[in-house]
Amino acid sequence: MRVRIVAALGLTAAALLALPACSGNSTGAKPATPSSARSGKPAHAGHDAPLSSAALKTRLLDESDLGSGYARTPKRPTQHDDVSVLGCPALNALGGDAAMGGSLNFSHKAKATFTYTASSNSEISEELYSDTAGKLSTGTGRIFDAMTGCPQYQVLVGSTKADVTTQKMIAPQLGDERWSQLLTFSSDGRDTVVKQTAIRNGGVLVIVSGSPALVDQHLDEALAKAAATR
Repeated sequence: MRVRIVAALGLTAAALLALPACSGNSTGAKPATPSSARSGKPAHAGHDAPLSSAALKTRLLDESDLGSGYARTPKRPTQHDDVSVLGCPALNALGGDAAMGGSLNFSHKAKATFTYTASSNSEISEELYSDTAGKLSTGTGRIFDAMTGCPQYQVLVGSTKADVTTQKMIAPQLGDERWSQLLTFSSDGRDTVVKQTAIRNGGVLVIVSGSPALVDQHLDEALAKAAATR
């Protein structure tokens, strides 16, 4: 099964992380720890200034960065099916319908998805966001805390049901803050495993999702290109 099932269920980084990042803390999700406490590094104003969406687009990985065997995946139409989350009150309280929104609620964004044809048509997706460091920290932390706080739950997208299991992972010591998780989606007797790692570097957030091996392989270069001084 291709990683594409995740997009259909609204559970990629671009989907679950579309849940309202700036709403109040009455949802039950644990607030994010400030970056200085989570990473042990103070925030530096010099690299916290938000970048425009146009600037972020130039910092996305492309085929020349990834190497042979990768092809850019055309943008998929936005899904509008009703979404319900069962067995995870924190995620359900954040709003299932918002999970199909397509991107985080940050000021500037860019995204690219690639198919790796050399390995069973696996996919890897990169998303870049830019906002104030505080907004990136709080918004991303709340969603990851809610998702990893529920080891098992179900998602209903229209008439499609998937069982989801989550596992919090240790992210590489990169950037100012980092989050990582492993998600397994089970539907129609088939499983899809997706790794999702987010790194905040000042006012830029890098999220790489997809086949675990591909995420591990390309995370460093994604961050390096996103954080490059131009």
